[in-house]
Amino acid sequence: MKNGQSISGSVLVVGGGVAGVQASLDLSELGFYVYLMEKSASIGGVMAQLDKTFPTNDCSLCILSPKLVEASRSPNIKIITNADLIAVEGKPGNFTAKIYQRARYIKEDICTGCGICAQYCPTPILDTYNERLSLTKVLHMDYPQAVPTCFYIDPERCLFLNYETCKICVPTCKAKAIDFKEKDELLEIPVGAVILCPGFGRIDEGVMGRYGYGRYPDVITSLQFERILCASGPYEGTIVRPSDGAHPRRIAYIQCVGSRDVSCGNGYCSSVCCMYAVKEAIVAGEHDPNLEQTIFYMDMRTQGKGFDAARERARDQYGVRFIRARVSRVEQLNGHLRLSYVNGQGQHKYAEFDMVVLSVGLESPLQAKSLAKAVEVGLNKYDFAKTDPFFPLETTRPGIFVAGAFQSPKDIPESVTQASGSAAYVSEILREARGSQVVKKEYPAEIQVEEEEPRIGVFICHCGINIGSVVNVPEVRRYASTLENVVYVDENPYTCSQDTQENIKDKIKEYNLNRLVVAACTPRTHEPLFQETIREAGLNRTLFEMANIRDQCSWVHMTEPLKATEKAKDLVCMAVAKARLVRPLKEETVPVIPKGLIIGGGISGMTAALSLAHQGFECFIVEKEERLGGNLRNMFYTFERQNPQDFLKILQKKIEENPLIHVYTEANIEDISGYVGNFTTTLRTKGGNEVLNHGVIIVATGAREHQTQKFLYGKSKQVVTQSELEKMLSSPAGADELKDVVMIQCAGSRGEELPYCSKICCGQAVKNALKIKELNPHCGVYILYRDIRTYGFMEDYYREAREKGVVFIPYEKEREPQVIEEEGQVKVKVLDPLLKETLVIKPNLVALSVGMVASEVEQLSKILKIPLTEERFFLEAHVKLRPVEFSVEGVYLCGLAHFPKPIEECVAQAKAAAAKAAIPLAKGFVTVEPVVSKVMTELCIGCGICESLCPYKAIRLIKVDKKKKAETISASCKGCGICAAHCPKMAISMGRFRDDEICAQIKAFLEMRSKN
Repeated sequence: MKNGQSISGSVLVVGGGVAGVQASLDLSELGFYVYLMEKSASIGGVMAQLDKTFPTNDCSLCILSPKLVEASRSPNIKIITNADLIAVEGKPGNFTAKIYQRARYIKEDICTGCGICAQYCPTPILDTYNERLSLTKVLHMDYPQAVPTCFYIDPERCLFLNYETCKICVPTCKAKAIDFKEKDELLEIPVGAVILCPGFGRIDEGVMGRYGYGRYPDVITSLQFERILCASGPYEGTIVRPSDGAHPRRIAYIQCVGSRDVSCGNGYCSSVCCMYAVKEAIVAGEHDPNLEQTIFYMDMRTQGKGFDAARERARDQYGVRFIRARVSRVEQLNGHLRLSYVNGQGQHKYAEFDMVVLSVGLESPLQAKSLAKAVEVGLNKYDFAKTDPFFPLETTRPGIFVAGAFQSPKDIPESVTQASGSAAYVSEILREARGSQVVKKEYPAEIQVEEEEPRIGVFICHCGINIGSVVNVPEVRRYASTLENVVYVDENPYTCSQDTQENIKDKIKEYNLNRLVVAACTPRTHEPLFQETIREAGLNRTLFEMANIRDQCSWVHMTEPLKATEKAKDLVCMAVAKARLVRPLKEETVPVIPKGLIIGGGISGMTAALSLAHQGFECFIVEKEERLGGNLRNMFYTFERQNPQDFLKILQKKIEENPLIHVYTEANIEDISGYVGNFTTTLRTKGGNEVLNHGVIIVATGAREHQTQKFLYGKSKQVVTQSELEKMLSSPAGADELKDVVMIQCAGSRGEELPYCSKICCGQAVKNALKIKELNPHCGVYILYRDIRTYGFMEDYYREAREKGVVFIPYEKEREPQVIEEEGQVKVKVLDPLLKETLVIKPNLVALSVGMVASEVEQLSKILKIPLTEERFFLEAHVKLRPVEFSVEGVYLCGLAHFPKPIEECVAQAKAAAAKAAIPLAKGFVTVEPVVSKVMTELCIGCGICESLCPYKAIRLIKVDKKKKAETISASCKGCGICAAHCPKMAISMGRFRDDEICAQIKAFLEMRSKN
């Protein structure tokens, strides 16, 4: 109870893109009922329109679709589409959301998604899902995998709704789902909190018109190019020009269209455009290796994890040219598009191309002002949600949070991270109502199949044309129907779609199927989806086998369709052979110790600990230093003129006063054993060893400033790092003696010492430069840079620095500045590309932007069995879908341990890690994956080889009738099979990978090969 009122256990999530869907899924897992509201007719957002995603090259929709289906079939998520939020009244914990839902004119609960009605609809319209590059009908579904799987009618173009004519569609609908009497509705929903995830808007066509968009059909937007590249797009993945269908030979990408442009009101950087241009160029190069591609840019802002490596790969492997220039004009000349530009040397140049792709920025949502008015939250000057860097997910109204591109322009991983982080905020303020309104999902009793003959159903996916354009799917289907024990075979355009899941369940019942084989894409992203489907139909989850005919056939053999088809047959044959022998495996649950361990006491670790505590869970912070704070202790001001030291004191006080948080400083981890829900950690402290028991772990080990060997650092007192300069400037007299300051960017980064960009250095340099100008306006400040990467709203401060007289001089990697010392005076030499002269500057201080390096975490990585990247940062489970999780269950990641990032991203990621960690703590149990090893006690000789080799400490020796026997700890086992492979008595078998199953696959392959 709060102020005499009960707190609602429901949450409204506004926006059904990837951020909104992720927030909804996390909230439902945390014990809250979710209303997911989307303004369009289906959820998925812009991610559903993309082709491939960086860096895994997964189909965007392929990895998104399982999440959409998961949201649609959750009993604790109600999806409300075609809707607008009108108002939110009340206080945190007790809001009333008023939602205006527009009629679809087709009943969601009746429509089967068959599409017959659309075939008869006489009115074509431009297809907005395909970015107006193709036509659809007034009565349509946005895309085949759309959720809800229901058609809808465009009321503005429908002949009956506007002129009361037609209605041809009504008699064609056998389900009788079309209802022209359906009316708009005003819904009033009680909720405890609101999360705003409306995504982003589009750049005005007038801005794009400066580059010929709208006049020349071969000038297209980056999102249109995504649809062209996509196998499910208007040209089925073939790169052609919209004007004539010809294959372009030369493609230009123009960066910063609608971004970094005060003339159109968008002074900010959209953060994502450079990387998506690089990604599109790589994908296009894979489609057509003979393409000549050029990216015109001002600063190449590939500042994310692995982004610079992708840029280098685009240049070196695919021949993409990068030209630093601002394109002034695009004209059509003799069937080509001529670009006029001025390069970095001040030379006027012209170049001709067959197609131009405009890398358009991310605008604030079209409905930003009306949405802000409805929920009474503030906006910044660009109409994005107004937030504080220390509290990036909180809006100006308590109880209403923000995630995704509405907070600021950002990419998918950061949007997903913020979505989870906002769920943590909600879980904190509504913790009293957790579980009060959720419904427990009930499954039918498992069908007993052990005594039955195998009845196998095979479902083969076209995946649009991802598979179907290479593999002869009908031929594979025909072949599968001839295999022993196969009683039903089907082929589907998209087997992962919501309607196909329902169809699979129907066929299981209709044909009494007791095994299922799906031939589609990778089990890494899709296996859980199909396992959940067959469980809903009454089958054990393990009575399933998947053949990856996308990655292993159509993608790797795209130029050999006959061989790809034969290989697909092989894989299906082998999958069926194994499916005949698979047995149901029991899913076990283990209790969870409701406590968390946070390794690292910087801003990320402290934020994560406070979030867990505010959600009601006890936790331990382990910090190796003598006090908390980490790198935050070395920060003294922000762009917004806030003092991080004040924020640090607030965090420390909250931690000290919270009885659920226990802090161990000057402590080191000696050992961690156990498994998700039941970890045991041994600490070495000043007072001796201490043992902690806990259910989850959050890794927040941070990073440290790089110590470069270049530019006289450590040899001259006049050469300092940016953090050292910041400490100097924190004193009012810190800049009094300064006359000239030179800042050198990428001092060790993006080169031999550190191959990556540390993301924070450019912002730090601009921040310090502005501080110098504030304290000593007459001091000269020179910033020598390769690319200024002040992404997002930091761009405003970059512009302010230029206006205040800070001089920015670019340099190339091959011609780094030189720092020398003569007679006690430091000199900096740099080649000015515009003047084509070597400048000599005599500053009294040189500040180096040296970047960040990972903490020494190799031992921790080995203890926890969590991987590191080449740069020694921790590697997340999936860059797009699981950015704060590891492949090891119960262990989570945040902050600089993941990769260098600014404060607000550290805070959001820490909140996200706390949300993910809180899920098993809130449930009180975890379900153990049944694919684990099993020791046959009667064969085991107790030699202990398996125990010594198990990397997860999942096998122990016990006494059975006074003899040593091995035993598997199911919750710890990851199913790697090392124990089974090394057992001298073959006494260990693996669930779903038994010897007879694997041998059956090999035998099936050999028999098929012998026939051919």
